[in-house]
Amino acid sequence: MTELRKRGVRDTEPGLQPQPSEDRGSDSELKVEKDGVSDNESKVDSGVPEVPVPPDDTPEVLNKALSGLSSRWKNWWVRGILTLAMISFFFFIIYLGPMVLMMIVLCVQIKCFHEIITIGYSVYHSYHLPWFRTLSWYFLLCVNYFFYGETVTDYFFTLVQREEPLRILSKYHRFISFALYLTGTNTEFGWTHVTLLIVVTQSHLIIHNLFEGMIWFIVPISCVICNDIMAYMFGFFFGRTPLIKLSPKKTWEGFIGGFFSTIVFGIMLSYVMAGYRCFVCPVEFNNDSNSFQVDCEPSDLFQLQDYALPSVLESVTGWTTVRLYPFQIHSIALSTFASIVGPFGGFFASGFKRAFKIKDFANTIPGHGGIMDRFDCQYLMATFVNVYIASFIRGPNPSKVIQQLLALRADQQLHIFNSLKAHLIEKGLLPALEEAAA
Repeated sequence: MTELRKRGVRDTEPGLQPQPSEDRGSDSELKVEKDGVSDNESKVDSGVPEVPVPPDDTPEVLNKALSGLSSRWKNWWVRGILTLAMISFFFFIIYLGPMVLMMIVLCVQIKCFHEIITIGYSVYHSYHLPWFRTLSWYFLLCVNYFFYGETVTDYFFTLVQREEPLRILSKYHRFISFALYLTGTNTEFGWTHVTLLIVVTQSHLIIHNLFEGMIWFIVPISCVICNDIMAYMFGFFFGRTPLIKLSPKKTWEGFIGGFFSTIVFGIMLSYVMAGYRCFVCPVEFNNDSNSFQVDCEPSDLFQLQDYALPSVLESVTGWTTVRLYPFQIHSIALSTFASIVGPFGGFFASGFKRAFKIKDFANTIPGHGGIMDRFDCQYLMATFVNVYIASFIRGPNPSKVIQQLLALRADQQLHIFNSLKAHLIEKGLLPALEEAAA
């Protein structure tokens, strides 16, 4: 047998000669052949059912126009054209205002949830798990009710207090949410719970960031988009060194080029947006007009200030100071996270897709895959921005203090009033206010 194997390597029979081919297959296919394990056998051994691969949904017009190009350049043009279309749509919804942006975030959340649950259904359906899709959507409604009910109570307390039904729902909100959750609880719905944790929680944080001001929504998302585009461009033209095995197309050249491009882009975009109140003011409810408004006196974070340059930069530029918005300094932290840590959301998504032997979550956007393929990095970015605002930006919230005061008994409110009055007199502020009123 050993002799036959040796001869088989040196002298193959005419009928077993390898056929010439332009594409000898990927490294993974060669490895499977070398180990003597077929693709079907590996699926059986892993216990992972095959998930249907969505067909190519590239518009026929683009297919005809790019028919003469190689697959590499055809993919480049398809991605480029669709990217410009998505960026144009992004500008359009920004123009429509924060409320439309919130609705778009909810729509993206639902589509991402649908894409992941579709994959989960392909897995669980083989085990005949009943009501999987129905209960998955039920859990989505329950979790959204919990998160956004909390948000409405926090940010629009005066609106909630005006309506008796809303007051009751606000008072017992957490109990109602927990009761709804228990109604549909099933120990075998781990997939749905993980999906809710990834999709709903992160989209809720995105809307929380949006309430702090549109700039906290636009700049982080734009930094992730910029990093994705520039990393692809640098990798496409200069990429030689693989970055990570989970994403073979990712290269160090693209990673580094995307990092520096995103830092510069974040600083420039922050400078442009920080000068407009519609971007920097938080979303608030106006009781007089019964409408949401974005108008305020910009905080110090969005006021130009002079910063002394380090001696090294001073010797190079000849400038002693530079005039910047403080938010531009914070944008460097946002850009850095979007460039270094943000892509790991994509790596996680790549590992997830490889585990189920699929290329994309769906084929919603030709050349890009599904909505989840475009937002895998955005969700990780949303968590960072929310934590960053809570840690370094947000101070005490007067509306929440008033909300808690109004919920106290009359004697407790009177005690707090007297304590506050004594404190203001001691500080010398109350007499000044009385004189001004007189």
